[in-house]
Amino acid sequence: MDDKVDLMNRDPNNINQHVQSNFEDVLAEPDGTRSADCVWIYSAKCFNGGKSCCYIFLSALCGIFLGLFWGCGFAMISFEQIWCATPMYRCFSIYAIYVQKCVGTYLSCYLGPLCETCGLCFSRIRIDKSG
Repeated sequence: MDDKVDLMNRDPNNINQHVQSNFEDVLAEPDGTRSADCVWIYSAKCFNGGKSCCYIFLSALCGIFLGLFWGCGFAMISFEQIWCATPMYRCFSIYAIYVQKCVGTYLSCYLGPLCETCGLCFSRIRIDKSG
């Protein structure tokens, strides 16, 4: 197991691109509707500073515990898939082959000849529409 963590690229698989929340992605003033330049500049600084401080605080407060929680959660999912679901599916597949053979034998031995006999009996019926 590789315990090294890439501190530069923390989303190498781009799984959280939908959470982009830069100032320009959230707030925008269209042409003809503009605040004073100082308001726009300080709003951007407050947005970025507040977002950074809040994220750092929340991740420091909860990140380790949530990392443990999600690690245990995915471990339980892996355990369930490896030790329960996959063997149960394999067992079901084995029994399904047996049931398929039994049903196939029943259909070909009993229902097949019955349907063939009915087909032969009803094939001699003629309907005259002329009358």
